[in-house]
Parts: sequence; C-alpha cells; structure tokens
Amino acid sequence: MKDNPEAFRPTQLALALAMASLFLLHALPAGAAEKEKELGEVVVGNKRDSGVKRPFLRDEVAPVESCTVDEAIRLGATNLTEAIDKRPGVAVQVECSICNARFISLNNLPGRYTTLLIDGVPLFSAVSQAYGLDSVGLRGLERIDLMRGAGASGLHPDALAGTVNLVTRRPAKDEVLVEVAVGSYGHRRVDAQAAQVFSGGALSANIHGNRHDGVDGDGNGVSEYTGYTRKLGGIGFFVDDFGGFKLKGRVDAIDEKRNGGALGSDYDGIKGSRSGNPFDFSKGPNASPWADGWVKPADGSKVNYTDGRTGLSEIIFTQRQSAYVTGERRLGTSTLGLAAGYARHDQDSFYEGNVYKARQNQGYLGANLKAPLAGGVWTALADWRYEDLRSRANLPDGTPANGLDNTTFRVPGLGVGSNYAFFDDRMETALNLRWEHHNVYGTQFAPRANLLWRHNEHASSRLSSGIGYRAPTSYFEQDHGILESIVIRNQTSGVEKSTNLMYTFDYQDEDWKVLANAHATRLNNLAYLDVGGTESVLRSAGEAVRVKGADLQVGYQFTKAISGSVGLERVFYDFPVGTLAFARPDRRAYLTLALDSGPWDVFVRGTWTGPQDLQKFYYRDTPHYNFDGSAKPDKSRAFWTFDARVQYAIDKRWAVFAGADNLFDFRQSDHDGYLWVDAGGKVDVTHIWGPNRGRFVYGGVRFEI
Repeated sequence: MKDNPEAFRPTQLALALAMASLFLLHALPAGAAEKEKELGEVVVGNKRDSGVKRPFLRDEVAPVESCTVDEAIRLGATNLTEAIDKRPGVAVQVECSICNARFISLNNLPGRYTTLLIDGVPLFSAVSQAYGLDSVGLRGLERIDLMRGAGASGLHPDALAGTVNLVTRRPAKDEVLVEVAVGSYGHRRVDAQAAQVFSGGALSANIHGNRHDGVDGDGNGVSEYTGYTRKLGGIGFFVDDFGGFKLKGRVDAIDEKRNGGALGSDYDGIKGSRSGNPFDFSKGPNASPWADGWVKPADGSKVNYTDGRTGLSEIIFTQRQSAYVTGERRLGTSTLGLAAGYARHDQDSFYEGNVYKARQNQGYLGANLKAPLAGGVWTALADWRYEDLRSRANLPDGTPANGLDNTTFRVPGLGVGSNYAFFDDRMETALNLRWEHHNVYGTQFAPRANLLWRHNEHASSRLSSGIGYRAPTSYFEQDHGILESIVIRNQTSGVEKSTNLMYTFDYQDEDWKVLANAHATRLNNLAYLDVGGTESVLRSAGEAVRVKGADLQVGYQFTKAISGSVGLERVFYDFPVGTLAFARPDRRAYLTLALDSGPWDVFVRGTWTGPQDLQKFYYRDTPHYNFDGSAKPDKSRAFWTFDARVQYAIDKRWAVFAGADNLFDFRQSDHDGYLWVDAGGKVDVTHIWGPNRGRFVYGGVRFEI
C-alpha cells in the first residue's frame, strides 16, 4: 500500500516537534530558568502534589509517563481502564458492543500489543486482558507507569506497542479506608483498604465490589454497555530484610460475571431462550420497519429474527488468581534482583448460543544483576516465561470445537543492558539487547536504545527506538466470526514484529509543564483471522502496517489552587485491508481543569474525538448496513465528552463526593446503531465509534484514618 501523501514522514514529525519544543523553551516565562525543577514524586500517606508540580515524565532515560492512583481517583476512576483512558497517545479500545471486550491501545496500535505488568512481572495475556483489564483495581497501587514503543521495557519484547506497569505502594503508616458509592444504571460500589506497618515490613489488604446494570440506549432491547457484577480482593506484603533481600509481592483474586445483549442477569433464562423475538428492531436510528426483523439490503426483503434472547447475548464468567514476589539485594556496589509469578485465568463464556471455556496458566521466573562496569552501569538478566491455554467449545447444535486456541509457549530469555552518562551527565544512554528462544517460533532478538539529552535543568529531549516481536495467537475474541468455526489453521509466516522510533521533549518549572511526542511504528507479519465457515485460517498480512503520530500536552498552574492542561493528538494510518479492524480517530483534543483549595477538590475534563474513517477500518469488502437497508455512514461524527468530579472533606476522616461522566449525554446510539447487517442480511455487533453509555451520575462517602 502506498504511503498517504498527506501524512508526515517520521523525520518530519520529529523535526516538527523538535522545532515546537525549542519554540516553547524560548517562549516560556523568562524567569523560568531560575525556578527549581521538581523531579519525580514524593508520596507520604495521603499527601498529593497538585497541579504541575508532579511532572508528566519520570526522571529516567526512557520516556516513562506516570499516573498516580490519587490522580486517577480524582477523575472518578475505579479500575485500570478508567484510570488511563483519555490521555494523548493512550486509549481504551472497545472491541465488541455486546460483551465490551476492552484493550489498552498505546500509540493507537491494537490493544493486544500492549503488555501489562505488575511491579515488572508479566502475568497477563491476550486472553486475560480482553475482560480482565476491567477487573484490575487501583487499591494497593502507588502509580501506573506507561512506556510507549516496541520492546519498551527491555525485559518484555512482546510489547509491540508498549507496557503498562502497575507499581504497588508500600504503606508508610497504619491506615484504613472505606469508600461507598451509588450511581446511575443500578451502580453500586464499595472499596475497603487497610494496612499495618510493623518492624521490618508492612501488610496491606483491599477488597472491591462493583455492580452495574446493562445499558440499552436506543430502546431495541439489546444493550450497548454490559451489565456486570465484579468482586476483587488482594493482599500485599513488604519485607525489609529476608536473608538480605528486600521483598514485596501480592496475592489477588477476581470474580466477574458480565452479560451483554438481552438485559438483566437471569443468565440461565437468557441461555435457554433460543426461539422467538424478544427485541424490537424498529427502535433506534435508521431502524427496521418491523419489530421482529430487518431489511435484507441485497433485495429489500425481510429477514425474520427467531433466535430468542440467546441470539444476541454474550455472557462471560471470569475467575482469576495470581501471585508474585520480587526481591532485591545489595551485593557490594551491585544489586541482585529476583522475581517469580504465577496466574491462572478461567473463562466460561456463552456467545450467542456458542459455549466457549478457556483455562490459562502463566508463569514467570527472572533474575537480574546490575553492577558498575567500565565507567557505566551494566545489567545482565535471565528469565523464563510459560503460557498454556486450553479451550473447549460447542456450537449451538452441539458440534464440538475443542482446542481451537490451544497454545503451549515456553520462552527462556537472556539480556544485557548498559547505561552511560556523558558531558557532565547532560547526556545519558541506555542500550538493551535481548535474546529469546520461543519453543514454537524459534530464536528472536529484540534490541532497544534510549538516549536522553538535558538542555538545562528544566528541559530535556529523549530519542527511543526498538524492535519487538509477538507470537501470533488466534484467541477467540480477536474475531467474532470464529463462532462458526470448528477448525483454525495457523498459516502465519512467523512472529509479528514491530519497529518503533519515538522522539520526546519535556519541560517543567513551577508554573509550566510540557510533554511532546512524535512516533512512527511499522508492524510486519501482523496476524489476522481469515474467517471461512467451519474452517478459519490465521494468516500474516503481506504488507506492513504503519502508524505515525504526534501528541502534545501543556499544563499550567494558574494560581496556587487552580491548574489546567490542554492536549492534542494527530495520527496517520497506513494499513492493508483487514488488519486494523476497529475504528480509531486520527485527531483528538483534551482539556482539564483542577481546583484543590482547602476542603474542596474539583476536577473537570473534556475530550474531543474527531471523525473516524469507518469505511477504511470496517467496511473493506463487507459494507455495513442499517436495519432499514440503508448504508452505514462512511465517517463518524466528531464529538465532545465531559467528565466532572467534586469532593468535599468534612474533616480529616470524612469526605463526600459526587461526579458525572459524559456529562452532556452524548451517545453513539442516538446517531448510529452498534448493530449492523451485511448485504445478505447477516447481523453483527462490531460497529463501534462512540460512547456506549450516556450520562453516568454517581455520589458517595469516604472514610479514612
């Protein structure tokens, strides 16, 4: 595929941002050079650095963006996906309007290319991320670190788009926190957290319970936002000295039930309703002229719907248990690090009459040694990862389809890295080379280079480049068309590979902070599922997928109590038909305003999403039609969403809060239905471009000691 003539080349993007960076550097207030830069963050108990005092980037060679849990809670976030969504270069992609499978997209790349870590330990996969991300709670965490780019961490080359690392918080004092909230759509939530500090360590414990009804915005009886009941629990431990090692770790358990499609939580009743029509297809934009069916676009005839509640419902039960421990010990001037982790993920799913059950086991063992050598700091590492997936399935007529997604991966790895400083520490370099032997796809190499240049005490530039790989899988949720298949043949030409180049500029003083990025990624051998009746084929794209973009964030402290920020994002996509399967905007804008004054804590956020090219991403050789037989639009409309949250501290222990997400109630279902049919009248559920839930209002009380 030829390059888009209107798209910037990577060098043009980097040059444009570098020029903008220099302009900003000289345009900021003249007294900025005399102000002291804040490096990193310091958290003591519940103390928070407000406004621009906390930088966008951590003080590391690689560009690591960081979001503290306290900041996320100010937004009203209750889990990982809510915490990091709506940030330049970061988005949460919904890949099914019925089951609401969600993935974290970095640099606008497919969400399955993001690697999720906890304290650097990889215990998530494409299977556990599809529904598991909504069940990653925030309690017990200190912050969330985002690193964009192929092989971003040097430890995990399968991160083709980047990594999201959850960093746990060691309690500094005994504490208890309880938060209770209620909201729209039957929302109920309770969070409880406790910690005890003792001589030589600390313990923490947290529980989270959350429920939400399904949401049907257009009134046809088919939800666009899944109903769910979610229960989480975890225990964290910290030991200051165990045989010379400083240890920390967690044990977590998750139990979630969700249902999309037919409303309600009568799971057995929905599964047993396999005939008739309980829905009303005459409701919503461009609706059918009939309640019990829709127009077949090819000839204008009627297609009768007779599959009951089952035919448009997806019920997923998820259970997950995980545990890990990391240890660090000083050996003279060197540091030895050890890590071990295990996770078991069970998914019991009912997809429109199809039964799909999967069990996955993941494990990790790792060791690294960091030591000064030859004027720099060198790191040597060795680790071993395993991942087993076993699946069983039955089609609605009882035909078995067992083992469709079975995988057994064993991956030993070795790596070496070096860090050097030059020119009185104005320049730092970090180079990493990793070797792995994949039991299915053979030997793989993944290099990564980061360069940091400090212009002065306030401004710096970073240049990062890396290559990553990923073993392609045909996990069930990558394409709903697999529901008809009883055989999947893997005919990929090898691993998926990502090559990334990224330039980052940041500036900070006491009033301003600026973060600008330009990135270019090339994906080779991108795997996609070629669906064909009872047999589907996992193939590799013959052409490369290219995604280029630039984003900018500027924050300003207006007064001691008021701060705000503005963000912009522009992306260019170049991909062959059938590879990038879910619509993405090429322009976004972000606004925030925060007030932290006395007992009041107020946060307001606005997000503008530009038009999306639905024809390019969705229709390909299968145009989408409405239930009245008319064609779906080629482009979506642009829209704003606004979120707001207010908290008032009654005293040191008690606080009340209230908030609203999507304050002005913009919904895709008011303009364009999520359901669509092809020319032959076959229905599907993947026409997604806008918010699937309208205005959500909530309020609650918080108690803390």
